[in-house]
Amino acid sequence: MGLKRIHIIVLAALCAIAAVILPIALMLHLSWISALRREERALQAFAEQGNSQAELLYGQARDVLLTLARADIRPCSEQHVALMREIVMTTKAVNEIGYFKDGRIVCSSWGPVEPPIAREPVDYVTDDGIAVTVRMQPLVSRFKAMMALHFRDHNVLIDPSRLTDVAIDADTRLVIASAGGVLVTAQGETDSNLVSSLLRQPRSGIDDDHVFATVRSKNWIAIAISPRARIVQALREEQWLLLPVAALMAISLVALIIWFARRRLSPLGELQLAIRNREFVAHYQPIIDIETGVCVGAEALARWRRPDGTAVRPDLFIVLAEENGLIGALTDLMVETVIRDLAAVLVADRSLHIALNLSAEDLVSGRILAFIQQAVAGTGIRTEQLWLEATERGFVDIEAARATLIEARKLGHSVAIDDFGTGYSSLQYLQRLPLDALKIDKAFVETIGRNAATSAVIGHIIDMAKTLDLHIVAEGIETEEQLAYLRGRGVRFGQGWLFSKPLPARDFIAFHRRRRHEYGSGPELIRRAVS
Repeated sequence: MGLKRIHIIVLAALCAIAAVILPIALMLHLSWISALRREERALQAFAEQGNSQAELLYGQARDVLLTLARADIRPCSEQHVALMREIVMTTKAVNEIGYFKDGRIVCSSWGPVEPPIAREPVDYVTDDGIAVTVRMQPLVSRFKAMMALHFRDHNVLIDPSRLTDVAIDADTRLVIASAGGVLVTAQGETDSNLVSSLLRQPRSGIDDDHVFATVRSKNWIAIAISPRARIVQALREEQWLLLPVAALMAISLVALIIWFARRRLSPLGELQLAIRNREFVAHYQPIIDIETGVCVGAEALARWRRPDGTAVRPDLFIVLAEENGLIGALTDLMVETVIRDLAAVLVADRSLHIALNLSAEDLVSGRILAFIQQAVAGTGIRTEQLWLEATERGFVDIEAARATLIEARKLGHSVAIDDFGTGYSSLQYLQRLPLDALKIDKAFVETIGRNAATSAVIGHIIDMAKTLDLHIVAEGIETEEQLAYLRGRGVRFGQGWLFSKPLPARDFIAFHRRRRHEYGSGPELIRRAVS
Protein backbone atom coordinates (compact mmCIF):
# COMPACT_ATOMS: atom_id res chain seq x y z
CA MET A 1 0.00 0.00 0.00
CA GLY A 2 1.42 3.38 -1.01
CA LEU A 3 2.33 6.00 1.52
CA LYS A 4 -0.27 8.35 0.09
CA ARG A 5 -3.03 5.74 0.50
CA ILE A 6 -1.96 5.18 4.10
CA HIS A 7 -2.11 8.93 4.73
CA ILE A 8 -5.61 9.12 3.25
CA ILE A 9 -6.82 6.14 5.30
CA VAL A 10 -5.34 7.56 8.52
CA LEU A 11 -6.79 11.00 7.76
CA ALA A 12 -10.20 9.46 6.99
CA ALA A 13 -10.12 7.52 10.27
CA LEU A 14 -9.26 10.66 12.23
CA CYS A 15 -11.99 12.58 10.44
CA ALA A 16 -14.48 9.79 11.18
CA ILE A 17 -13.60 9.94 14.88
CA ALA A 18 -13.99 13.71 14.79
CA ALA A 19 -17.29 13.30 12.93
CA VAL A 20 -18.61 11.25 15.84
CA ILE A 21 -17.18 13.44 18.61
CA LEU A 22 -17.96 16.87 17.16
CA PRO A 23 -21.74 16.43 16.76
CA ILE A 24 -21.97 15.09 20.31
CA ALA A 25 -19.84 17.95 21.60
CA LEU A 26 -21.92 20.38 19.59
CA MET A 27 -25.09 18.81 20.96
CA LEU A 28 -23.83 19.17 24.53
CA HIS A 29 -22.85 22.77 23.91
CA LEU A 30 -26.16 23.63 22.28
CA SER A 31 -28.02 21.81 25.05
CA TRP A 32 -26.20 23.88 27.64
CA ILE A 33 -26.85 27.12 25.76
CA SER A 34 -30.53 26.26 25.27
CA ALA A 35 -31.01 25.24 28.90
CA LEU A 36 -29.26 28.40 30.07
CA ARG A 37 -31.38 30.57 27.80
CA ARG A 38 -34.55 28.90 29.09
CA GLU A 39 -33.55 29.56 32.69
CA GLU A 40 -32.55 33.14 31.93
CA ARG A 41 -35.90 33.77 30.21
CA ALA A 42 -37.77 32.33 33.22
CA LEU A 43 -35.78 34.50 35.65
CA GLN A 44 -36.32 37.52 33.42
CA ALA A 45 -40.05 36.92 33.60
CA PHE A 46 -39.92 36.60 37.42
CA ALA A 47 -37.90 39.81 37.70
CA GLU A 48 -40.35 41.65 35.47
CA GLN A 49 -43.25 40.45 37.64
CA GLY A 50 -41.45 41.63 40.78
CA ASN A 51 -40.68 44.98 39.23
CA SER A 52 -44.28 45.40 38.09
CA GLN A 53 -45.54 44.51 41.58
CA ALA A 54 -43.21 47.04 43.20
CA GLU A 55 -44.25 49.76 40.75
CA LEU A 56 -47.93 48.96 41.36
CA LEU A 57 -47.66 49.20 45.15
CA TYR A 58 -45.48 52.29 44.97
CA GLY A 59 -47.99 53.93 42.63
CA GLN A 60 -50.84 53.22 45.02
CA ALA A 61 -48.88 54.61 48.01
CA ARG A 62 -47.88 57.70 46.06
CA ASP A 63 -51.50 58.35 45.02
CA VAL A 64 -52.55 58.11 48.68
CA LEU A 65 -49.93 60.67 49.72
CA LEU A 66 -50.95 63.03 46.91
CA THR A 67 -54.63 62.66 47.88
CA LEU A 68 -53.89 63.48 51.53
CA ALA A 69 -51.73 66.45 50.54
CA ARG A 70 -54.66 67.92 48.59
CA ALA A 71 -57.28 67.19 51.28
CA ASP A 72 -58.83 70.35 52.82
CA ILE A 73 -59.32 68.99 56.30
CA ARG A 74 -58.17 69.96 59.80
CA PRO A 75 -55.16 67.83 60.80
CA CYS A 76 -55.79 65.12 63.39
CA SER A 77 -59.49 65.91 63.63
CA GLU A 78 -61.94 63.06 63.86
CA GLN A 79 -62.69 63.59 60.16
CA HIS A 80 -58.96 63.45 59.31
CA VAL A 81 -58.35 60.28 61.33
CA ALA A 82 -61.43 58.67 59.79
CA LEU A 83 -60.18 59.49 56.29
CA MET A 84 -56.77 57.98 56.99
CA ARG A 85 -58.41 54.89 58.50
CA GLU A 86 -60.70 54.48 55.48
CA ILE A 87 -57.75 54.70 53.09
CA VAL A 88 -55.88 52.00 55.03
CA MET A 89 -58.96 49.76 54.94
CA THR A 90 -59.49 50.18 51.17
CA THR A 91 -55.92 50.38 49.82
CA LYS A 92 -53.99 47.11 49.56
CA ALA A 93 -50.60 48.76 49.47
CA VAL A 94 -50.97 50.79 52.69
CA ASN A 95 -50.76 49.31 56.18
CA GLU A 96 -50.77 52.54 58.21
CA ILE A 97 -50.82 56.33 57.69
CA GLY A 98 -49.31 59.00 59.90
CA TYR A 99 -49.49 62.80 60.10
CA PHE A 100 -46.38 64.78 61.08
CA LYS A 101 -45.93 68.22 62.57
CA ASP A 102 -42.53 69.74 63.12
CA GLY A 103 -40.91 66.41 62.28
CA ARG A 104 -42.95 64.40 64.79
CA ILE A 105 -45.95 62.14 64.23
CA VAL A 106 -48.94 63.50 66.14
CA CYS A 107 -51.69 61.25 64.83
CA SER A 108 -52.16 58.23 62.64
CA SER A 109 -54.87 56.12 61.09
CA TRP A 110 -55.28 54.65 64.60
CA GLY A 111 -55.82 58.04 66.28
CA PRO A 112 -53.74 60.58 68.25
CA VAL A 113 -50.18 59.70 69.14
CA GLU A 114 -49.08 60.53 72.65
CA PRO A 115 -46.39 61.54 73.09
CA PRO A 116 -45.45 62.55 69.50
CA ILE A 117 -42.66 60.44 67.97
CA ALA A 118 -39.85 61.81 65.81
CA ARG A 119 -39.77 60.70 62.12
CA GLU A 120 -37.19 58.08 61.13
CA PRO A 121 -34.23 59.19 59.00
CA VAL A 122 -34.73 59.09 55.23
CA ASP A 123 -32.75 56.53 53.20
CA TYR A 124 -33.40 58.06 49.76
CA VAL A 125 -35.75 60.34 47.81
CA THR A 126 -37.43 59.28 44.57
CA ASP A 127 -37.69 61.38 41.44
CA ASP A 128 -41.30 62.10 42.43
CA GLY A 129 -40.11 63.77 45.64
CA ILE A 130 -41.17 60.89 47.86
CA ALA A 131 -38.82 60.37 50.82
CA VAL A 132 -38.29 56.70 51.61
CA THR A 133 -37.24 55.02 54.83
CA VAL A 134 -36.55 51.40 54.08
CA ARG A 135 -36.89 50.04 57.63
CA MET A 136 -38.99 51.47 60.48
CA GLN A 137 -41.18 50.09 63.24
CA PRO A 138 -44.91 50.87 62.98
CA LEU A 139 -46.87 52.14 65.97
CA VAL A 140 -49.22 49.16 66.12
CA SER A 141 -47.50 46.06 64.73
CA ARG A 142 -44.12 46.92 66.13
CA PHE A 143 -42.87 43.37 65.66
CA LYS A 144 -42.60 43.78 61.85
CA ALA A 145 -40.50 46.43 60.13
CA MET A 146 -42.23 48.47 57.45
CA MET A 147 -41.12 50.69 54.59
CA ALA A 148 -42.20 54.32 55.05
CA LEU A 149 -42.96 56.70 52.16
CA HIS A 150 -43.19 60.37 53.24
CA PHE A 151 -44.57 63.36 51.31
CA ARG A 152 -45.10 66.75 52.91
CA ASP A 153 -46.94 66.11 56.24
CA HIS A 154 -48.01 62.51 55.74
CA ASN A 155 -46.35 59.16 55.45
CA VAL A 156 -47.63 55.71 54.59
CA LEU A 157 -46.25 52.37 55.71
CA ILE A 158 -45.92 49.46 53.26
CA ASP A 159 -45.20 45.85 54.12
CA PRO A 160 -42.05 45.27 52.01
CA SER A 161 -42.89 41.56 51.59
CA ARG A 162 -45.77 42.63 49.35
CA LEU A 163 -43.23 43.94 46.82
CA THR A 164 -42.19 40.35 46.16
CA ASP A 165 -45.67 38.87 46.39
CA VAL A 166 -45.52 37.14 42.98
CA ALA A 167 -45.69 33.48 41.98
CA ILE A 168 -42.17 32.13 41.42
CA ASP A 169 -40.46 28.75 41.59
CA ALA A 170 -39.64 27.34 45.01
CA ASP A 171 -35.87 27.63 44.64
CA THR A 172 -35.93 31.06 42.99
CA ARG A 173 -35.19 34.17 45.04
CA LEU A 174 -36.57 37.62 44.21
CA VAL A 175 -34.82 40.78 45.38
CA ILE A 176 -36.29 44.31 45.22
CA ALA A 177 -34.14 47.42 45.58
CA SER A 178 -34.49 51.10 44.86
CA ALA A 179 -33.41 52.50 41.52
CA GLY A 180 -30.35 53.83 43.31
CA GLY A 181 -29.36 50.38 44.57
CA VAL A 182 -30.72 50.47 48.13
CA LEU A 183 -31.87 46.98 49.12
CA VAL A 184 -35.56 47.01 50.14
CA THR A 185 -36.57 43.37 50.47
CA ALA A 186 -35.57 39.88 49.46
CA GLN A 187 -37.75 36.81 49.16
CA GLY A 188 -35.85 34.06 50.95
CA GLU A 189 -32.16 33.80 51.72
CA THR A 190 -29.81 35.17 49.09
CA ASP A 191 -26.09 35.41 48.51
CA SER A 192 -25.35 38.86 49.92
CA ASN A 193 -22.13 39.26 47.92
CA LEU A 194 -23.92 38.47 44.66
CA VAL A 195 -26.80 40.80 45.48
CA SER A 196 -24.41 43.62 46.37
CA SER A 197 -22.56 43.10 43.11
CA LEU A 198 -25.77 43.13 41.06
CA LEU A 199 -26.98 46.28 42.79
CA ARG A 200 -23.70 48.01 41.99
CA GLN A 201 -23.75 46.75 38.41
CA PRO A 202 -27.19 45.46 37.37
CA ARG A 203 -26.87 42.66 34.79
CA SER A 204 -28.09 39.21 33.79
CA GLY A 205 -25.94 36.11 33.48
CA ILE A 206 -24.40 33.18 35.32
CA ASP A 207 -21.59 32.59 37.80
CA ASP A 208 -20.20 29.50 39.51
CA ASP A 209 -23.26 29.00 41.70
CA HIS A 210 -26.17 31.06 40.37
CA VAL A 211 -28.13 32.18 37.35
CA PHE A 212 -29.61 35.67 37.60
CA ALA A 213 -31.66 38.24 35.70
CA THR A 214 -32.11 41.93 36.46
CA VAL A 215 -34.91 44.28 35.41
CA ARG A 216 -34.83 48.04 35.99
CA SER A 217 -37.64 50.58 36.00
CA LYS A 218 -37.95 54.20 37.03
CA ASN A 219 -38.10 53.49 40.76
CA TRP A 220 -36.99 49.89 41.25
CA ILE A 221 -34.48 47.19 40.49
CA ALA A 222 -35.82 43.64 40.56
CA ILE A 223 -33.41 40.69 40.62
CA ALA A 224 -34.40 37.04 40.19
CA ILE A 225 -31.80 34.45 41.27
CA SER A 226 -31.83 30.65 40.97
CA PRO A 227 -29.19 28.00 41.76
CA ARG A 228 -27.05 26.91 38.83
CA ALA A 229 -28.02 23.31 39.57
CA ARG A 230 -31.49 24.05 38.17
CA ILE A 231 -29.98 24.05 34.68
CA VAL A 232 -29.01 20.38 35.00
CA GLN A 233 -32.62 19.22 34.77
CA ALA A 234 -33.32 21.51 31.83
CA LEU A 235 -30.08 20.31 30.26
CA ARG A 236 -31.21 16.69 30.39
CA GLU A 237 -34.45 17.61 28.66
CA GLU A 238 -32.57 19.47 25.91
CA GLN A 239 -30.15 16.58 25.45
CA TRP A 240 -32.96 14.08 24.90
CA LEU A 241 -34.28 16.37 22.17
CA LEU A 242 -30.93 16.98 20.47
CA LEU A 243 -29.37 13.51 20.85
CA PRO A 244 -31.17 12.04 17.78
CA VAL A 245 -30.08 15.08 15.73
CA ALA A 246 -26.47 14.62 16.84
CA ALA A 247 -26.59 10.92 15.99
CA LEU A 248 -27.98 11.66 12.54
CA MET A 249 -25.30 14.28 11.96
CA ALA A 250 -22.56 11.87 13.05
CA ILE A 251 -23.85 9.09 10.78
CA SER A 252 -24.12 11.49 7.83
CA LEU A 253 -20.63 12.88 8.36
CA VAL A 254 -19.06 9.44 8.70
CA ALA A 255 -20.83 8.30 5.52
CA LEU A 256 -19.60 11.42 3.71
CA ILE A 257 -16.04 10.85 4.90
CA ILE A 258 -16.13 7.20 3.79
CA TRP A 259 -17.47 8.25 0.39
CA PHE A 260 -14.86 10.96 0.03
CA ALA A 261 -12.03 8.67 1.13
CA ARG A 262 -13.10 5.92 -1.28
CA ARG A 263 -13.30 8.49 -4.05
CA ARG A 264 -9.86 9.85 -3.21
CA LEU A 265 -8.45 6.32 -3.09
CA SER A 266 -10.00 5.43 -6.46
CA PRO A 267 -7.86 5.86 -9.59
CA LEU A 268 -10.22 8.55 -10.88
CA GLY A 269 -10.10 10.43 -7.59
CA GLU A 270 -6.31 10.31 -7.57
CA LEU A 271 -6.20 11.53 -11.15
CA GLN A 272 -8.50 14.46 -10.43
CA LEU A 273 -6.36 15.44 -7.45
CA ALA A 274 -3.15 15.02 -9.46
CA ILE A 275 -4.36 17.37 -12.19
CA ARG A 276 -5.50 19.89 -9.61
CA ASN A 277 -2.15 19.69 -7.81
CA ARG A 278 -0.19 19.75 -11.10
CA GLU A 279 1.62 16.49 -10.40
CA PHE A 280 2.27 15.98 -14.11
CA VAL A 281 5.54 16.79 -15.85
CA ALA A 282 6.59 16.57 -19.48
CA HIS A 283 9.29 14.22 -20.74
CA TYR A 284 10.57 14.84 -24.22
CA GLN A 285 11.23 12.08 -26.78
CA PRO A 286 13.84 13.58 -29.17
CA ILE A 287 13.08 13.56 -32.89
CA ILE A 288 16.21 13.11 -34.99
CA ASP A 289 16.97 14.05 -38.58
CA ILE A 290 18.13 10.60 -39.77
CA GLU A 291 20.29 12.07 -42.54
CA THR A 292 22.22 14.55 -40.41
CA GLY A 293 21.85 13.26 -36.80
CA VAL A 294 20.59 16.67 -35.66
CA CYS A 295 17.87 16.84 -32.98
CA VAL A 296 15.13 18.82 -34.69
CA GLY A 297 12.41 18.46 -32.10
CA ALA A 298 10.69 16.28 -29.55
CA GLU A 299 7.36 14.76 -28.72
CA ALA A 300 6.04 15.96 -25.36
CA LEU A 301 4.88 13.01 -23.26
CA ALA A 302 2.85 13.36 -20.07
CA ARG A 303 4.36 11.72 -17.00
CA TRP A 304 2.57 11.37 -13.69
CA ARG A 305 4.78 11.12 -10.66
CA ARG A 306 3.01 11.06 -7.32
CA PRO A 307 4.39 13.08 -4.39
CA ASP A 308 5.67 9.84 -2.83
CA GLY A 309 7.85 9.25 -5.92
CA THR A 310 5.82 6.44 -7.48
CA ALA A 311 4.93 6.72 -11.17
CA VAL A 312 1.71 5.83 -12.99
CA ARG A 313 1.89 4.34 -16.47
CA PRO A 314 0.58 6.68 -19.22
CA ASP A 315 -1.52 3.92 -20.79
CA LEU A 316 -3.47 3.84 -17.50
CA PHE A 317 -4.07 7.50 -16.78
CA ILE A 318 -4.51 8.71 -20.39
CA VAL A 319 -7.42 6.32 -20.98
CA LEU A 320 -8.87 7.18 -17.55
CA ALA A 321 -8.67 10.90 -18.35
CA GLU A 322 -10.31 10.40 -21.75
CA GLU A 323 -13.16 8.31 -20.34
CA ASN A 324 -13.96 10.79 -17.54
CA GLY A 325 -13.71 14.16 -19.25
CA LEU A 326 -10.33 15.10 -17.76
CA ILE A 327 -8.23 14.90 -20.92
CA GLY A 328 -8.85 18.54 -21.81
CA ALA A 329 -7.47 19.72 -18.47
CA LEU A 330 -4.48 17.39 -18.92
CA THR A 331 -3.78 18.75 -22.42
CA ASP A 332 -3.91 22.32 -21.08
CA LEU A 333 -1.50 21.39 -18.32
CA MET A 334 0.93 19.87 -20.84
CA VAL A 335 0.81 22.98 -23.07
CA GLU A 336 1.62 25.19 -20.07
CA THR A 337 4.39 22.81 -18.99
CA VAL A 338 6.05 22.74 -22.45
CA ILE A 339 6.03 26.52 -22.68
CA ARG A 340 7.44 26.86 -19.18
CA ASP A 341 10.13 24.23 -19.81
CA LEU A 342 11.28 25.13 -23.32
CA ALA A 343 10.35 28.74 -24.15
CA ALA A 344 13.97 29.90 -23.99
CA VAL A 345 15.40 27.15 -26.19
CA LEU A 346 12.54 27.39 -28.71
CA VAL A 347 13.16 31.12 -29.09
CA ALA A 348 16.92 30.59 -29.37
CA ASP A 349 16.62 27.81 -31.98
CA ARG A 350 13.87 28.37 -34.53
CA SER A 351 14.64 24.99 -36.16
CA LEU A 352 13.36 23.22 -33.03
CA HIS A 353 9.76 22.08 -32.76
CA ILE A 354 7.74 20.30 -30.08
CA ALA A 355 4.89 17.93 -30.88
CA LEU A 356 1.79 18.02 -28.66
CA ASN A 357 -0.64 15.11 -28.54
CA LEU A 358 -4.32 15.95 -28.96
CA SER A 359 -7.26 13.85 -27.79
CA ALA A 360 -10.57 13.20 -29.50
CA GLU A 361 -12.13 15.85 -27.26
CA ASP A 362 -9.51 18.40 -28.35
CA LEU A 363 -10.17 17.62 -32.01
CA VAL A 364 -13.97 17.78 -31.75
CA SER A 365 -14.20 21.02 -29.75
CA GLY A 366 -11.21 22.85 -31.23
CA ARG A 367 -10.93 24.68 -27.92
CA ILE A 368 -7.25 23.80 -27.56
CA LEU A 369 -6.25 26.08 -30.46
CA ALA A 370 -7.37 29.24 -28.66
CA PHE A 371 -5.75 28.00 -25.46
CA ILE A 372 -2.40 27.51 -27.21
CA GLN A 373 -2.59 30.97 -28.81
CA GLN A 374 -3.20 32.52 -25.43
CA ALA A 375 -0.45 30.47 -23.77
CA VAL A 376 2.27 31.41 -26.28
CA ALA A 377 1.35 35.10 -26.40
CA GLY A 378 4.30 37.18 -25.29
CA THR A 379 6.70 34.22 -25.02
CA GLY A 380 8.37 34.64 -28.41
CA ILE A 381 7.49 31.07 -29.42
CA ARG A 382 6.21 30.77 -32.99
CA THR A 383 3.04 28.84 -33.63
CA GLU A 384 4.95 26.87 -36.30
CA GLN A 385 7.18 25.43 -33.58
CA LEU A 386 4.29 23.63 -31.94
CA TRP A 387 3.20 20.55 -33.91
CA LEU A 388 -0.13 18.91 -33.19
CA GLU A 389 -0.43 15.13 -33.23
CA ALA A 390 -3.64 13.09 -33.25
CA THR A 391 -4.11 9.33 -33.26
CA GLU A 392 -6.56 7.55 -35.54
CA ARG A 393 -8.83 6.72 -32.63
CA GLY A 394 -9.11 10.47 -32.01
CA PHE A 395 -11.09 10.96 -35.19
CA VAL A 396 -14.45 9.88 -33.74
CA ASP A 397 -16.11 12.81 -35.50
CA ILE A 398 -14.09 13.17 -38.67
CA GLU A 399 -15.89 16.30 -39.90
CA ALA A 400 -15.37 18.16 -36.62
CA ALA A 401 -11.75 16.98 -36.52
CA ARG A 402 -11.22 18.13 -40.09
CA ALA A 403 -12.49 21.62 -39.25
CA THR A 404 -10.17 21.81 -36.24
CA LEU A 405 -7.13 20.69 -38.24
CA ILE A 406 -7.86 23.17 -41.03
CA GLU A 407 -7.99 25.97 -38.44
CA ALA A 408 -4.79 24.67 -36.82
CA ARG A 409 -2.90 24.85 -40.12
CA LYS A 410 -4.22 28.37 -40.75
CA LEU A 411 -2.70 29.36 -37.41
CA GLY A 412 0.66 27.91 -38.52
CA HIS A 413 0.67 24.55 -36.76
CA SER A 414 1.83 21.45 -38.61
CA VAL A 415 -0.46 18.46 -38.14
CA ALA A 416 0.62 14.82 -37.89
CA ILE A 417 -1.32 11.58 -37.61
CA ASP A 418 0.25 9.54 -34.82
CA ASP A 419 0.51 5.74 -34.43
CA PHE A 420 -0.56 5.32 -38.05
CA GLY A 421 -1.85 1.88 -39.01
CA THR A 422 -3.05 0.86 -35.52
CA GLY A 423 -6.60 2.17 -36.03
CA TYR A 424 -9.09 1.65 -38.80
CA SER A 425 -9.92 3.29 -42.14
CA SER A 426 -6.38 4.72 -42.27
CA LEU A 427 -6.47 5.49 -45.99
CA GLN A 428 -9.75 7.35 -45.50
CA TYR A 429 -8.06 9.61 -42.95
CA LEU A 430 -5.08 10.29 -45.15
CA GLN A 431 -7.30 11.28 -48.07
CA ARG A 432 -9.85 13.41 -46.17
CA LEU A 433 -7.84 15.11 -43.44
CA PRO A 434 -5.50 18.09 -43.89
CA LEU A 435 -2.26 16.48 -42.66
CA ASP A 436 1.42 17.44 -42.90
CA ALA A 437 3.10 14.37 -41.46
CA LEU A 438 2.60 10.69 -40.79
CA LYS A 439 4.17 8.89 -37.84
CA ILE A 440 4.76 5.18 -38.33
CA ASP A 441 3.82 3.26 -35.21
CA LYS A 442 6.49 1.37 -33.28
CA ALA A 443 4.64 -1.90 -33.92
CA PHE A 444 5.58 -1.74 -37.61
CA VAL A 445 9.15 -0.52 -37.04
CA GLU A 446 9.76 -3.54 -34.79
CA THR A 447 9.01 -5.93 -37.72
CA ILE A 448 11.97 -4.70 -39.75
CA GLY A 449 14.34 -7.62 -40.44
CA ARG A 450 12.15 -10.22 -38.69
CA ASN A 451 10.38 -11.71 -41.71
CA ALA A 452 7.08 -11.37 -39.86
CA ALA A 453 3.75 -11.49 -41.65
CA THR A 454 3.39 -7.72 -41.18
CA SER A 455 6.95 -6.84 -42.21
CA ALA A 456 5.87 -5.70 -45.69
CA VAL A 457 3.30 -3.28 -44.26
CA ILE A 458 5.87 -0.66 -43.30
CA GLY A 459 7.06 -0.41 -46.88
CA HIS A 460 3.52 0.19 -48.10
CA ILE A 461 2.99 2.86 -45.42
CA ILE A 462 6.16 4.67 -46.50
CA ASP A 463 5.18 4.53 -50.18
CA MET A 464 1.67 5.79 -49.38
CA ALA A 465 3.00 8.71 -47.33
CA LYS A 466 5.38 9.69 -50.12
CA THR A 467 2.58 9.53 -52.68
CA LEU A 468 0.50 11.90 -50.52
CA ASP A 469 3.56 14.16 -50.00
CA LEU A 470 3.52 13.71 -46.21
CA HIS A 471 6.54 14.01 -43.94
CA ILE A 472 7.42 10.65 -42.31
CA VAL A 473 8.51 10.15 -38.71
CA ALA A 474 9.31 6.61 -37.60
CA GLU A 475 8.62 5.79 -33.96
CA GLY A 476 10.33 3.25 -31.75
CA ILE A 477 13.70 2.96 -33.51
CA GLU A 478 15.85 0.78 -31.29
CA THR A 479 18.43 -0.91 -33.55
CA GLU A 480 20.95 0.11 -36.18
CA GLU A 481 19.31 -2.34 -38.58
CA GLN A 482 16.00 -0.51 -38.26
CA LEU A 483 17.74 2.82 -38.77
CA ALA A 484 19.55 1.61 -41.90
CA TYR A 485 16.33 0.26 -43.41
CA LEU A 486 14.45 3.50 -42.79
CA ARG A 487 17.30 5.60 -44.13
CA GLY A 488 17.42 3.41 -47.22
CA ARG A 489 13.66 3.89 -47.79
CA GLY A 490 14.02 7.68 -47.59
CA VAL A 491 12.43 8.14 -44.15
CA ARG A 492 13.84 11.46 -42.96
CA PHE A 493 12.94 11.61 -39.27
CA GLY A 494 12.85 9.13 -36.41
CA GLN A 495 12.59 8.77 -32.68
CA GLY A 496 13.31 5.91 -30.33
CA TRP A 497 15.66 4.57 -27.70
CA LEU A 498 18.45 4.13 -30.26
CA PHE A 499 18.79 7.91 -30.01
CA SER A 500 17.44 8.59 -26.56
CA LYS A 501 14.75 7.63 -24.12
CA PRO A 502 12.19 10.34 -23.20
CA LEU A 503 14.05 12.99 -21.15
CA PRO A 504 13.13 15.54 -18.50
CA ALA A 505 13.27 19.12 -19.77
CA ARG A 506 16.78 19.90 -18.51
CA ASP A 507 18.22 16.70 -19.93
CA PHE A 508 16.48 17.21 -23.27
CA ILE A 509 17.88 20.72 -23.61
CA ALA A 510 21.37 19.35 -22.92
CA PHE A 511 20.81 16.52 -25.43
CA HIS A 512 19.63 18.96 -28.10
CA ARG A 513 22.63 21.26 -27.62
CA ARG A 514 25.06 18.36 -27.67
CA ARG A 515 23.59 17.03 -30.92
CA ARG A 516 23.69 20.46 -32.51
CA HIS A 517 27.33 20.83 -31.46
CA GLU A 518 28.23 17.41 -32.89
CA TYR A 519 26.16 17.43 -36.08
CA GLY A 520 25.59 21.11 -36.82
CA SER A 521 22.40 23.14 -37.06
CA GLY A 522 19.17 21.65 -38.27
CA PRO A 523 16.84 23.00 -40.96
CA GLU A 524 14.80 26.05 -40.08
CA LEU A 525 11.69 23.93 -39.71
CA ILE A 526 10.97 20.28 -40.43
CA ARG A 527 8.08 21.26 -42.65
CA ARG A 528 10.30 23.42 -44.81
CA ALA A 529 13.25 21.00 -44.77
CA VAL A 530 11.33 18.17 -46.39
CA SER A 531 8.88 20.09 -48.53
